[in-house]
Parts: sequence; structure tokens; C-alpha cells
Amino acid sequence: MPISIFGFQALWSPYLIMGLLVITIFYFLLTVKWQSKFKESEPLKKNEAIYFVLGIISFYIIKGSPIDLLGHIMFTMHMVQMAFLLLLVPILFIKGIPWWVWKVVVEAPVFRSIFRIFTKPLVSIVVFIGLFSVYHLPSVFDTIKLNEFYHLAYTSILFISAIFMYWPLLNNVEGQHEMKNMNKLAYIASNAVLITPACALIIFATSPMYGTYSDSDMWLKAMELCVPSTTLSGLTLSGPELFSNMDLISDQQVGGVLMKIIQEIIFGVILFKIFRRWWNTERKNPEEITENALKEFQNRTRYQ
Repeated sequence: MPISIFGFQALWSPYLIMGLLVITIFYFLLTVKWQSKFKESEPLKKNEAIYFVLGIISFYIIKGSPIDLLGHIMFTMHMVQMAFLLLLVPILFIKGIPWWVWKVVVEAPVFRSIFRIFTKPLVSIVVFIGLFSVYHLPSVFDTIKLNEFYHLAYTSILFISAIFMYWPLLNNVEGQHEMKNMNKLAYIASNAVLITPACALIIFATSPMYGTYSDSDMWLKAMELCVPSTTLSGLTLSGPELFSNMDLISDQQVGGVLMKIIQEIIFGVILFKIFRRWWNTERKNPEEITENALKEFQNRTRYQ
């Protein structure tokens, strides 16, 4: 059965398009027209604008295109959604928003303490992995998927925790904690390892875990998150099997596998970029690096 039966609004989310257009216009007003109003600023860089626009487009594809509708029908698509939403889009926004805008945000009294606590590497890993793992516990997952407020609140908090998780790696705001290259490699590797148990629980499950994909009544209720109730009431649907040839177990397992594969690819690219930057820096400044390492060693032994 084609998903077009759910209508234009469910397929393309016109209200989200308008909201994202407003955010994009505000971004360019802030970073170009109003740039001079900031105490510290510099002209918007081309790569920053590209990253931000890619972030907006990616967010819309994930949460506003038919992929979002398919994510409510197939668990596989839900996990693909989560992978890109939590592991790719935060990177694009961190790199797309200029450092001088971020500086105003992280130094604002209301956010200063939050950033200081939740961007500490150990805290950010534990919070992000904890929220992601708890979200995919069957009882929690079904409860969230059946309530629009819970769904919006939890996924928003999870997305913010993903930004905090990436912050120690990617931010270039003066005064913010900057990790050394070796620590960055260990940090990404730790994230990859710690997210594995949640994926493994899904991959190796021998029965359907989530009622919102296996129970017809719960599935229809969950579909109200993206399809107007008036549209659903005019349709006769028995469950997600009408739109997919995969059985529930296969759908669940493929979703877990794709989540892990996408995560490994994204983290692999980040590791490669960190290592290449580290290698190039050492090749350009070998004497300076040796001198700094020697001074650090001498300072350490002096106080022992």
C-alpha cells in the first residue's frame, strides 16, 4: 500500500518547512546584517554558511520528509532517522554557527553553568549514552511514542545532549575546554563502544520489542504523531505490515544493524580527520611540539 494515502501534510510537513525557513533567514540576518552589533565578531565564512544550510536541509529530510512518516511505519527507518539526527546534524550546526555567536550563548548567565557541566567529556558521554539507551527500553519507547508532548520533549533533550557530546571535540570558542588529539581519539572510541550494548539488545532480540510497531492499536495511536487524526479516521489500517515486506523481527534487527553501521561510519570519518590534522600539525612544527612536550614533562616532575 502506498504511503501517499496519508496525505500531503503527513508526507512533507509544510509547517516545519516554514519554521526552518524562518530560522535560516534569522541565521543570515544575525551573522551578516547584525554581525556588527556583537562585541566580538568576524564576517561569516562560506564554509560556516554551507554547514548550517546542510544542517537545516538534513534536519528537514530527517524530520519533515516522507522519511519521518516511514520512521513511524518501519523500525528500520526510525533507527536511520535517529542515527543521522543525533550523530550528523549536531556536527553541522556546531560547525555552521560562527564561534562568536556560540560565545554569546555559552557565556549567557542562563546557559553558562549548563555548558560548563554538561560539556565535560565524561559527563557528556554518560548523559548522551544514558538517554539514548533509556529511550530504546521498550516500556519507555512505547510511552514516548504514544504521547506527543513526551515525544517532543525527550527527543529535544536527546538532540541537545548530542550537541553537548560533540562540543568538546568540535567547538572553537575561546575559553571553552579543548581536548588534546590523543584524548579526542579515546573519546570517540569510548562513544562507539558504549553505544554498542543498546544496539546489540535490539539486534539480538528474538521477539518484537516495541508495541508501537507490533500492536495494531498502539501503532495507529503512534501514527498520530505525524498524521492528522482526521486523516487516520478515514482509513482502514491493520498495521505496518501493509507497507513493508519485512517481518517485525527482521525490521527490528536491520534497524539496530543500520544504526551501528551509520555510527561507525560517522565516527570513523571524525577519527580520520582528527588523526590527519594531528599528523599534519606534527609534521609542520616538530621542534615546537618537542619543546612543549619537554616543558610539560619538566613542569610535571618539578612538582612531584
